[in-house]
Amino acid sequence: MITFNCLTDLEQVYQALENLKKNYPNIHKKLVEMVYLTRALNFKFQYMGALLMDKEPSEFIPNSVHDSVLRLYNRELQALKNDPDFHELQQIISKFAQTGFTNISHLLLGTEPESLVGPTVEK
Repeated sequence: MITFNCLTDLEQVYQALENLKKNYPNIHKKLVEMVYLTRALNFKFQYMGALLMDKEPSEFIPNSVHDSVLRLYNRELQALKNDPDFHELQQIISKFAQTGFTNISHLLLGTEPESLVGPTVEK
């Protein structure tokens, strides 16, 4: 899927994430930790996004990963989903779905919105 991101959209996502950080710091911290774990395991951000939104992740499932690693990852993801403020995160992801979870993840990692402007291929 190709998404085209304009600066206004990315700045709105950035602001929503900043508001999440300010108003719900615990869920924000857990989300950032999951993004770092996803990157460290070399999983696709879309895989995490699909799991968070209870969508079919089959096209994003990591290849050649030991079952114990997937269990650990899913346990950490479930801890995030069990947070009492998880619905706040779901609202942001749903509202900005057109931006793509990869771009949302990059914003959480500290990438400036300006550097994400333009077409993005989400595999």
